[in-house]
Amino acid sequence: MFKIQFYKNIIKMTTDLSVIGTHKVKSVLNGQSVELKTFWQDQNVAIIFFRRWGCMLCRLWAKELGEIAPVLHKNGIKMVGVGVEEAGSKEFVEGKFFDGDLYYAEELSTYQALNFKRFNVVSILASLFWKQSRDAIFKGRAMGLSGDTKGDWGQVGGALLVGPGGKLLREFRQTGPADHLPNEEILKAFGLEAEYTPEMANQKRDDTQCSTEVKP
Repeated sequence: MFKIQFYKNIIKMTTDLSVIGTHKVKSVLNGQSVELKTFWQDQNVAIIFFRRWGCMLCRLWAKELGEIAPVLHKNGIKMVGVGVEEAGSKEFVEGKFFDGDLYYAEELSTYQALNFKRFNVVSILASLFWKQSRDAIFKGRAMGLSGDTKGDWGQVGGALLVGPGGKLLREFRQTGPADHLPNEEILKAFGLEAEYTPEMANQKRDDTQCSTEVKP
């Protein structure tokens, strides 16, 4: 009985690209509305769904993705960042945090359809004290990153890595605000694990040495 229920849950949590592909997002730069499926019609794409444009942890993730952006671009893989709303998107663009195209969802239902977790006010504040969050906050501050209070605080995001024609290569859902899909895993999904350089690996090891004494 347990195994049957377990597999049912896996099936339920697997994204149906034919459904999510019809959801529309708007360009942060020009307001043009497009369906998500246009991103993977004829190319590989890495779509990162950020939780909040003003979130320092999201800005950190965007900066971390910059380490592999040249590899993805060189191999014809499009990078797309999507936010849950427009609020704060202008500041995100001005900060040049993300090396890709930026959009925001027209409806919250897009994040809901992707089964992305939602916190309440109490639980999201508590999550900032998790070790993972404290380490990420320390790293972000060391990089000179900051955040603001604009936008939806409760929503978290994830990522979709999709091949041409809509082949789902990897999906990822955040369990907390500091939860990021590792760069190595992104490259692996596109068959580019050989491009994961020693410098990238060393950077990852350095990140794990962050102090946990920093308060959010």
